[in-house]
Amino acid sequence: METALIILGVIGTALLLLVLYGISIYNQLIELKNRFVNAFSQIDVQLQRRYDLIPNLVETAKGYMKYEQETLTKIIEERNIAKSAATVSAAQPADSDAMKKLISAESTLSASMGRFFALAENYPDLKANQTMQQLMEELTSTENKVSFARQAFNDAVMIYNTYRTQFPSNIIAGLFGFTFATHFEISTPQAKEAVKVSFT
Repeated sequence: METALIILGVIGTALLLLVLYGISIYNQLIELKNRFVNAFSQIDVQLQRRYDLIPNLVETAKGYMKYEQETLTKIIEERNIAKSAATVSAAQPADSDAMKKLISAESTLSASMGRFFALAENYPDLKANQTMQQLMEELTSTENKVSFARQAFNDAVMIYNTYRTQFPSNIIAGLFGFTFATHFEISTPQAKEAVKVSFT
């Protein structure tokens, strides 16, 4: 009888330790997920700033770039698509599909902005415009902040994904629906570069 009680006590203790270990893993997954969600909120702040600057740039350029109206309209359309994708991603940074849509929209917008800056080089009066120069400086600063925030987010995602795939945390992650997070990587080489402005 005593032996049976000892065996039951050992099994009960082992099960309790196993449950406590599982809770510890679950809590670590929650913490790591919250870190990359918070890191994405830093990206979102900078993206929203960027989205606010783009219409001002386009509006300033309209008076000078009369023959480029189609390009300017396309930039605003792509900005709206990217802003909408960012809103969805901000609500669910762990949603891979939402992140992929944002990455695609940001790549397209960045490529269009690159074309816009190349075209703007052909308009000396636009380059000399004080408002345009100020907006370009703000945009360059914002682009740099986006790059730093994206790096912090990707680092947090890597740590989360690594922990999520390690044994035995992968078992707890699978049981409780912790899915892989998607890195925020721009898919075109031109879009990875910060906007280069030379209105001098």
